[in-house]
Formats: sequence, C-alpha cells, structure tokens
Amino acid sequence: MHVDRINGHHDHIHVLMLLKSEYGISKQMQLLKGESAFWANKMKLVGGNFEWADKYFAASVSESRLPFVRRYIDNQQAHHEKRSFLEEFGAFARGIGYDGGDFG
Repeated sequence: MHVDRINGHHDHIHVLMLLKSEYGISKQMQLLKGESAFWANKMKLVGGNFEWADKYFAASVSESRLPFVRRYIDNQQAHHEKRSFLEEFGAFARGIGYDGGDFG
C-alpha cells in the first residue's frame, strides 16, 4: 500500500492511500490498522494500549480532486476549529443522499 497523506484530529484520522487491486478495502484497512497499532504500541505513543475503533469510512477520489483532498488532510487542526467531525461527516453523508442516522 502507498500512503500519500495521513493526518487527523482528536477523535478521527484521514488517510489518502493508493489501494492495491489484489486486496479489498477491508483487508487493506485491516493491514493499515494492524501495522500502525503495532508501531504505536511499540513506540509507546499513548498511555496503555493503542487500539483502533472497529468502524471506518472509505471513499474513492478522482485524480483531479487529489490536490483538494491533500490540502484538506493537511489542514485538519485548523479545519476542525470551525466544525466538528460529526457535523462535517453528517453534511457529507447528507450531500451524497444518505440519511440513515444522526450526525450532529
């Protein structure tokens, strides 16, 4: 896997990565989460044991939108001073026609 960008905020993380065609998204997420949790625990980055949440969200990105997505990921701290993750994800989900939950 090739990780192009990775950044996050208090309660979530964004990763822009090139997926391998021979693996499904769930397998690649399992690998990303497993390797990064192993590294975080080896480096003792948090008190106790680092564990990922079970859930994740994945979306494809067209090549023409890569610069926008890279800037968005790079600027997470400033971005979330204005809007919480829950508010942002709710707006995104509604924007693509999903109305299956309370997103704030």
